[in-house]
Amino acid sequence: MSAFNNPERTGTRVRNICGVDEAGKGPVIGPMVVAGVACSNLDELAGLGVMDSKVLTAKRREALFELIKKEFPYAVVIRTASDIDTLRSEMTMNTITARAHAEVVATLDCPVAWLDACDVNEDRYGRTVAGYIGKPCQVIAKHKADRTCPAVSAASIVAKVIRDGLVDSYKEEYGEIGSGYPADPVTIGFLTRYIKEHGSPPPIARRSWATVKNLMNNTGQKKLF
Repeated sequence: MSAFNNPERTGTRVRNICGVDEAGKGPVIGPMVVAGVACSNLDELAGLGVMDSKVLTAKRREALFELIKKEFPYAVVIRTASDIDTLRSEMTMNTITARAHAEVVATLDCPVAWLDACDVNEDRYGRTVAGYIGKPCQVIAKHKADRTCPAVSAASIVAKVIRDGLVDSYKEEYGEIGSGYPADPVTIGFLTRYIKEHGSPPPIARRSWATVKNLMNNTGQKKLF
């Protein structure tokens, strides 16, 4: 599933740079959200006080998200758990992420794009994304760019806030599901109980994840799965 937001909010300023980051690449529950934010120069976003979303409180992330939405073009691509399961039958998670990054960059249509590299080889990841964009763009992929590049920091905030909102909506439907990450005992407890009760994982779980496959085996539901 893709969701594009306000890419036309350009005002009178030329948007030369965009930053892209994702939230939710690794969880066993919920979507991966890839976001991009465009700006005329990096100082514009640095002036808002953006930083890596992981070091901000939820309240601060939400406040910054509101400021970003008002002042800067942004675009979002969402890959649901079901999307990810389908795509993983054809490609790696890194390729899924790279294609989503490219989709966001193409939407914002900036000549320069900064990315948080999702590959041990930064240059290779940058070349991979550039190949999927479909138009000329200088792609700069760096590890921990969400800490060093304000545009990527802003993108990390947008992605995190949107994903957190989706996870909260799941909690309204399913009750407490934890963070959605495999290392979270609350998440594992929820999945274990759901599988025992229903004989299969919930629709919000990534069935292609080893975590779900192991839980299915442990609860004797392998044939049903």
